[in-house]
Parts: sequence; structure tokens; C-alpha cells
Amino acid sequence: MAHAHESNTKKIWIVLIILTLITGVEVWLGIIKPDFLYLSNLLGTSWLNWIFIILTLVKAYFIAWSFMHLEGEKKWFRRAIVWTPIFLICYLVTLLLIEGGYVYDTLGPLVKW
Repeated sequence: MAHAHESNTKKIWIVLIILTLITGVEVWLGIIKPDFLYLSNLLGTSWLNWIFIILTLVKAYFIAWSFMHLEGEKKWFRRAIVWTPIFLICYLVTLLLIEGGYVYDTLGPLVKW
């Protein structure tokens, strides 16, 4: 039996619109850089940086979900594919913030930033 050919045009447009909106929000926040987000700190960096990190992870998850066709896979396979890189990226961000804070605190008195 032959499978019926389904057009994915609608799905591609929806993915394009969602990714464009998220990217638009990132660009808009990067251009206007609101003081209440940029000058306040949370866990070693500004709220604005956390928003960029979270939106980037959301885009990566959505791209994997849509273009790797993970919506049709079994639940545990999806989790293994998507959550492992997200965990590793969060771990990398944590290490970079800790080390960056250490370098800033250590070299702060010696270097005029």
C-alpha cells in the first residue's frame, strides 16, 4: 500500500512564523535594551541575557521538534534527543557564568573594563 502524499506547506509556514516572531522579539530586545532588564542581575548576569538564552533554547527545541520530525516519535526517544543537548547547554551556560564571574572578580581591580 502506498502512503498518501501530504503537503507540509502549512506546517512550514507556521514554523517560519513562530521562529520569525521569536527572532523578532530577540532583535527588538537587543535594539531597545530596556534598563530594567539590562541593569538588573540574576545569577551572575542580566535578565536580558537570561531572556536571550531562554528564547534561543526555545528556538532550538522548536527546530528539533519540527524539522527532525520528533512529534511522531516515542516519548522517551524525543526526550533523549531534545533534553540532552538542552541540559548540556544549560550546564555550559552555568559554567561560563561562574568562570566569567571569577575572572571579573579576580581581574577587576587590575584591569579597567
